[in-house]
Amino acid sequence: MDCTAAIPISRRNLLIAGASATAAVPLSAEAQAAATEAAIVSSVSLEVNGTTRTLEIDTRTTLLDALREHLHLTGTKKGCDQGQCGACTVLVNGRRTVSCLSLAVMNAGAKITTIEGLGTPASLHPMQAAFIKHDGYQCGYCTPGQICSAVGVLDEIQRGVPSHVSADLTAQPLLSAAELRERMSGNICRCGAYSNIVDAISEVAGARS
Repeated sequence: MDCTAAIPISRRNLLIAGASATAAVPLSAEAQAAATEAAIVSSVSLEVNGTTRTLEIDTRTTLLDALREHLHLTGTKKGCDQGQCGACTVLVNGRRTVSCLSLAVMNAGAKITTIEGLGTPASLHPMQAAFIKHDGYQCGYCTPGQICSAVGVLDEIQRGVPSHVSADLTAQPLLSAAELRERMSGNICRCGAYSNIVDAISEVAGARS
């Protein structure tokens, strides 16, 4: 008798059986130890919002997770975790950085400014005050990254860094709505408060939108 004839095997059943068998096998003590040893812990010092902080962390820890999970600075938001939404933007040595794509150990000794370091409820940064005045947010989730990015944008323009819409790469960039929209395009606002955000940045820059 052909025993295999009584067991119908389809590709789907084979995949299910294989996955079930794999899940049913517990990791050996040696495998568990190897997985634990795979993590390499390193000491890294960061100057965060004016205070030097030293962390003992897995070298694979992103700057975003170091700020949120280790330093409990939860103002910096985790959005897409792929560098596409800009919600996690912070300032590193004054320049805007998408913190989910940067490892903490890569920023050893750097000066990190998060939304908490820009201002406080009692003493707002001008950009924070402008966002409130112009209603540059709705749900507010992207706002910390938007504000940090906006501060970085004005610094870029002041330093003469061109953008994709700069007509002359050697001239001082114009403080125009087109420039601001282009430079802020990496920060997504799913509520669609873009025009208000441009108004807020323009006011801080002393320009008309």
